[in-house]
Amino acid sequence: MSGSKVKVVFTPSGLRGSFERGTPLLDAARSLGVDIDSVCGGRGLCGRCQILCTEGRFEKHQLVSDASHLSPFSETEERYCTRKKPLEKGRRLSCHTLLEGDVVIDVPPASQVHHQVVRKDAEHRDIELDPVVHLYYVEVDEATMLEPRGDMERLLAAMERDWQLAGLQMDSYLLPGLQTVLREGKWAVTVAVHRGDTIIALWPGFHEQALGLAVDIGSTTVAAHLCDLTSGEVLSTASAMNPQIRFGEDLMSRVSYVMLHPEGAAEMTVAIRQTINQLATQATAELELAPQDVLELTVVANPIMHHLFLGMSPLELGVAPFALALDSAFETRATALDLNLHHGARAYVLPCIAGHVGADTAGVILSEQPQLSDQMSLLVDVGTNAEIVLGNSQRLLACSSPTGPAFEGAQISCGQRAAVGAIERVQINAQTLEPRFKVIGCDLWSDHADFASRTKTSGITGICGSGIIDVVAQMFLVGIVSAEGVIDGGLAEKCSCIISGGRTWSYRLYKGDADIVITQNDLRQIQLAKAALYAGIKLLMDKMDITSVDRIRLAGAFGSHIDVKQAMVLGLIPDCDLEHVSSAGNAAGTGARIALLNLSSRQDIEALVTRIEKIETAVEDSFQAYFVAAMALPHSNDDFPKLFKQVSRPDSRATSTELAGGSRRRRRRSRGTC
Repeated sequence: MSGSKVKVVFTPSGLRGSFERGTPLLDAARSLGVDIDSVCGGRGLCGRCQILCTEGRFEKHQLVSDASHLSPFSETEERYCTRKKPLEKGRRLSCHTLLEGDVVIDVPPASQVHHQVVRKDAEHRDIELDPVVHLYYVEVDEATMLEPRGDMERLLAAMERDWQLAGLQMDSYLLPGLQTVLREGKWAVTVAVHRGDTIIALWPGFHEQALGLAVDIGSTTVAAHLCDLTSGEVLSTASAMNPQIRFGEDLMSRVSYVMLHPEGAAEMTVAIRQTINQLATQATAELELAPQDVLELTVVANPIMHHLFLGMSPLELGVAPFALALDSAFETRATALDLNLHHGARAYVLPCIAGHVGADTAGVILSEQPQLSDQMSLLVDVGTNAEIVLGNSQRLLACSSPTGPAFEGAQISCGQRAAVGAIERVQINAQTLEPRFKVIGCDLWSDHADFASRTKTSGITGICGSGIIDVVAQMFLVGIVSAEGVIDGGLAEKCSCIISGGRTWSYRLYKGDADIVITQNDLRQIQLAKAALYAGIKLLMDKMDITSVDRIRLAGAFGSHIDVKQAMVLGLIPDCDLEHVSSAGNAAGTGARIALLNLSSRQDIEALVTRIEKIETAVEDSFQAYFVAAMALPHSNDDFPKLFKQVSRPDSRATSTELAGGSRRRRRRSRGTC
């Protein structure tokens, strides 16, 4: 009867309709297509269908107060509050709240199936939650003498009846324990369904947590983020050094190891899989859970790490044409990769882009979404092999550039990885040329009275990548180093930090049990690394036919800690408004997490990588010219006008020819006195 109908409006969707009095709110919401979550199927167990009630009736489209709008608090809701936790003020379980009058219902973000999970970084971009694995609570008809159907068929029928999931398949490994699970749960079970078509896990009774693991396999470190697939929350994070370092410091040295030791590929595969198992154990242990609770795994990695993780030889990636064994996305059972996760867990590896531009770069793109903006964005993931992406909504280009391990401290005389005791920040006084610095593990500068006591335990052990960037940029700005990268030994009379190293000069940052010194060779290593990166960027800009970029994002652990102003002074990145240069954090890892939490993002990145234009620096004639020009600080041709509006351009003390001549004269005088 029309008079018995009441009106309901759901916010924030704005969906509305009329329903018979006594209709459960959850049923009304589903009939309108309102996005409300529920794992337990309306039985008041999961608490995910909570809503906020706004009381009233409609008169001329205005809401007027009326106490009879909803049914009283139910026994089921009382039990939920006792069993789990009290509902917040004004909240109800929509599955056990009946419509009794006109009402406005607000669906909070946490109750929405596809709610937004906010990334806490500079841009606060959201992830829409739509994981590949969903949980469903279902009550199965008991077996009787009169109904001969098998238990699996009963379960599948119940899933179709309660959740409209028809044609489901079941992993065969579940069959031996199916009857036990059904009877332990008294014919009520929770079902995990993968991609909407395959049952991969079963629990007796009500089970409300589904875990996923997003893994970023870097050449130096491996990071794993444990996520709740039903809420999107990052529950814990674990990381470790990549154990493959013992086979080679950088990527190509590991390929060389395989060339010399054919069994090396299998050894490195075992090593990385064991590390992921260890990280899964560590991450789940924080929650008093086990790796076997993880139902889904996503992985990003550079091409060589990608191949070794999947058990494929990286040899072809070491020689032209750098052919990938597999460039498309790959999905398989986690057990096939020797991973000790849930027996039904799947592993999804993002697609690679080119021979030296891997799934980690696909993760960065998935995280940063340059294809959705009209701005010309430059994404740089700095590592032993820098991956570079340039483009906007019209076009995307990608390449890699062989920067080597200098930015991670390798090949630098006092270099080390970022660890407690490593110098990470440097400032040099322009008048005295004396340095001061900060080390990891202490927030004081070295000229503070308490610095020595605060660092007594850790000591001053070396200098890491961010400190190397700082010190070279500062040496250039105060005139210790020329634009050509030569240390001016003529300043030794002014500052005792400038010391002779025989045929060349060095700059001493710290004098102690072990001196921390920047040598002329250290400068050359940094110049070679930064020139390779800048040349790759210039090559892409040339292909894009542009002379500047609108936005620069630095990804990776190294990119997260460097001072962007000092990086630009060094000539690591092109001229750009400094306010538009920022860190993207572990964007590759964030991309893995997006792929874990949002199924459609996998389809998006798989389609997008096929449109990206791959540029191979090794075969580009102009790369060498760009490389030579980029050896200068910050560059021999590019003026960096935006940078030098904010930073004083250093005085030109002497040309490299004059400095070299002075060095030769000093050496001749030295030889004459011997």
